[in-house]
Amino acid sequence: MKVAIFGQYYQNDTRPIIKDIFVFFNRNHVELVIEEKFLKILYEEKIVEKQYNTFTSHKDLDNSFDILISIGGDGTILRAATFVRDSGIPILGVNAGRLGFLAKVQKENIALFLQIVLEKKYTISERTLLTIDCYPNESDIEINFAMNEISVSRKDTTSMITIETYLNDEYLNSYWADGLIISTPTGSTGYSLSCGGPILTPQVKGLVITPIAPHNLNARPLVIPDDLEIKLKISGREEQYLVSLDSRITLVNNNSELKIKKTPFQINMVEIPDETFLKTLRNKLLWGEDKRN
Repeated sequence: MKVAIFGQYYQNDTRPIIKDIFVFFNRNHVELVIEEKFLKILYEEKIVEKQYNTFTSHKDLDNSFDILISIGGDGTILRAATFVRDSGIPILGVNAGRLGFLAKVQKENIALFLQIVLEKKYTISERTLLTIDCYPNESDIEINFAMNEISVSRKDTTSMITIETYLNDEYLNSYWADGLIISTPTGSTGYSLSCGGPILTPQVKGLVITPIAPHNLNARPLVIPDDLEIKLKISGREEQYLVSLDSRITLVNNNSELKIKKTPFQINMVEIPDETFLKTLRNKLLWGEDKRN
């Protein structure tokens, strides 16, 4: 078995988790390949001593890898996805952060979960991604896909922007707001949820359009099929506005046209038995908890 490992190091919480992962895989003679910057931190912190092969980009990951282990939070998984891209390598998130809808493996049961990985008794959840094109082609987007959401927002002013929105070239609405979020089902529990958007289960073949602080109170989030092309024309008082693909931000000039659609490939997330999406919702959002007394 060949496993890639990518992670974030948090001084207090992460050390025992990382040690447990390395001890387990080394005991079971699993070949480990570590992201170069992460491994450098592990050497500096004296968490590991053994020499390991490393990877530095998506070009180093091929179909010889069985899985990629992401150690951190949901943001770490989003960065891990930029290494995996269209390779099809499944990602398993080990939660070393706080609120996590993607990083489901908790440190208390890590040995049990890693045994499931070793025996390949997991299932795969395919996650939709979004890509964006800018006309005229003036953006400097290097990694052109988002697992959570693509958002547009104002940059250096308190003035709202106007976002003229079309679905398959049919006019939908002109949002007068601080910005607009186009969210995948995976991202529906993130930024979109914070702005009042609905939660979609990962299996839903849909996207969510969520305005950010709209001026018109009747401008509500909208769920649409994921096979539609979304066209945005943004105008405002500024010369530029912000476009964000997950945590990656670029600048686009005023009056540019953006086209957003689903990518032809998906990210494979590892689903562990008993750690379902619905269970995560109940735990993270405290559903079913009676706090009235």
